Amino acid sequence: MGNDSFIAEGKAPPQRILFPMEKICMAWQRRWGAGAGLTNLGNTCFLNSVLQCLTYTPPLANYLLSREHSQSCRQQGFCMMCRMEGHVNSVLRSSASTVQPWAVVSALTRIGEHFQLGMQEDAHEFLRYTVDAMQSACLSGRSDWDISSQSTTVVHQVFGGCLRSRVTCLSCKAVSDSYEAFLDVPLDIQEDFVRPEQLDGENGYKCSKCEQLVTASKRLTIHRPSNVLTVCLKRFDAFSGRKISKAVEYPEYLDLGAYTSEAPGESLLYSLYAVLVHKGFSCQAGHYYCFVKSSDGQWYKMDDDSVGLCDIETVLCQRAYLLFYAR
Repeated sequence: MGNDSFIAEGKAPPQRILFPMEKICMAWQRRWGAGAGLTNLGNTCFLNSVLQCLTYTPPLANYLLSREHSQSCRQQGFCMMCRMEGHVNSVLRSSASTVQPWAVVSALTRIGEHFQLGMQEDAHEFLRYTVDAMQSACLSGRSDWDISSQSTTVVHQVFGGCLRSRVTCLSCKAVSDSYEAFLDVPLDIQEDFVRPEQLDGENGYKCSKCEQLVTASKRLTIHRPSNVLTVCLKRFDAFSGRKISKAVEYPEYLDLGAYTSEAPGESLLYSLYAVLVHKGFSCQAGHYYCFVKSSDGQWYKMDDDSVGLCDIETVLCQRAYLLFYAR
């Protein structure tokens, strides 16, 4: 991420690059077969499925398998990156068919104060808290880095991107841009995320040039694409928690070139490598499992301690909750 990107997003260049983008390796640096399954330690299927998706995220796994973090970690006490490093090495290097993920389970309340062992939790929420805890570990608990430097950690270099929201006044054609950094992208499956939204009536736009409420068009585009794109298909009603079981098609290969801010039309290719599924009627109940693509190019279904080979057709016909794509 160059200085021009920071300036374009209205941020000062970073005072320090914490992890250079050039060190991110998107392809697996070593071929592994399927790693171990994970023992369910009491309603921990949400945790198991998220951990498996992260374990098979190539640039993150490459970094954790190198043990680079622990060799330089100065964190006192709990460190989520050290826990993840130990977990990923245990799963991928183990000759055992099953691993007990106590390294992460025992830290549940450190990851999120409200998480309780034995309680079913929402997988997307757990993913967000886990990634945030990894980010905190990369900052070594320091909050005095400037905001631009904080977005140069290995976590942000893998998962981080930026969306641009552009509002265009339909009267004078004046344009107003705002930017939002993301580590994952939640999609409302009841709406079209990329279609321009019309702002009018009571929801009109106060144009600084026209100096009045006007009709305007608002469009979201990918301003800075992430190396790994994590998409959450919002399947739980915000008020009732009930499941939205609508079928959503998703491809193995995703070209987002048409949805970028700059030079639309140039291809921006992503490849699917993990799919997390929820089976059940609400976020407080049911069962989570996932499908992951191993470094050997094969797809596997990971259902707690069960690991089974499967084909891409099976992967693509799921009622997915979380989708993981890599460039």
